[in-house]
Amino acid sequence: MQRLQAFKYELMPTGEQQRDMRRFAGACRFVFNRALALQKANHEAGGKFIGYVAMAKQLTTWRHSAATVWLKDAPVHPLQQALKDLEKAYKNFFAKRADFPRFKRKGQSGNFRYPDPKQIKFDQANGRIFLPKLGWLRYRHSREAPGELRNVTVSLSCGKWFVSIQTRREVEPTIPQGGAVGIDLGIARFATLSDGTFYAPLNSLKRYETALRKAQRAMSRKTKFSNNWKMAKARIQRIHARIGNARRDYLHKASTTISQNHAIVYIEDLQVRNMSKSAAGSTDAPGRNVRAKSHLNKAILDQGWFEFRRQLDYKLSWNGGHLIAVSPRYTSRTCPECGYVSADNRRTQARFACVECGYENNADLVGAINVLRAGLARLACGETSPDVGVSAQEPTEATIQLSV
Repeated sequence: MQRLQAFKYELMPTGEQQRDMRRFAGACRFVFNRALALQKANHEAGGKFIGYVAMAKQLTTWRHSAATVWLKDAPVHPLQQALKDLEKAYKNFFAKRADFPRFKRKGQSGNFRYPDPKQIKFDQANGRIFLPKLGWLRYRHSREAPGELRNVTVSLSCGKWFVSIQTRREVEPTIPQGGAVGIDLGIARFATLSDGTFYAPLNSLKRYETALRKAQRAMSRKTKFSNNWKMAKARIQRIHARIGNARRDYLHKASTTISQNHAIVYIEDLQVRNMSKSAAGSTDAPGRNVRAKSHLNKAILDQGWFEFRRQLDYKLSWNGGHLIAVSPRYTSRTCPECGYVSADNRRTQARFACVECGYENNADLVGAINVLRAGLARLACGETSPDVGVSAQEPTEATIQLSV
């Protein structure tokens, strides 16, 4: 079985290499924006979508034009990859998987990709990598990257440069460990498993919210684009990086633990984008409880449910397991003891009390049990009704705190 895996390292470039990488990233951004403007103008004129091959011919013209001759200084393959990224963005838009492509702003992101492994030399023994028109770059060799090198992506984050190396290798099929489990995602508890285990939320944004607010206020008092403003902006970026790093670390630890101990994981098919929509409404039809909904939206996005599901998916496949998404309908209202469905069963967010048979338990745990039953029913006979399933004994609870 072949496995594609990426390994990310921090680069230690020289000053000249940093300037070159900024120019290369700027050239890729320019090509992306110019191609997007060309696509828009062509669409307004009634033309059809311009494919990658035709757009690549435009790139050749731009590189030989006197006005944009500086594009020759950048390697051509990353520029071509920028056009492929735009084509992929359009395909995602046509398939209704993403919004319409937008122009890239300077300073918002800086990355470029080398797709041809023949042009790259990877010297892990000495902690260095050779990239076209950059030469040998040192990197922090934190772990081995086994397998055959496929492509390399260079990115800029908070003033630091990173290299992501994708490799491909053959691995032996893994026999999954453990049985099936259902997971209920929430805010008071990040993830509750049907066996009674639950993961306390990290709330990384909430941890740094005060420091972030102070830094943003300090930046608002600076003259825009002055040196003090740039330093204040860099401080905000560092805080956001800490928030993101802490969240990713927590999600990786939780998803790794679950994937290594279970063969099949059933999870709610939550539409996070719809759940976190603003309730402000419009001028003609203003929304209700806007502030409360805003705090709820922030708490939902702080958990990282979508990223957690993505990590679970590929880690379970690596370990021979499966991730199955089930409908979340009535999972929080169905009694696992008698099957009675009612909104009155959950009068509070924390406690479930069946009005029919008197069964009581933690509401998130009840949701996880119902998710498991819905998944087992779907696996057995194709049904997706969450109240179909076998009777289960009441599990014991255990709290897991992950260090970050």
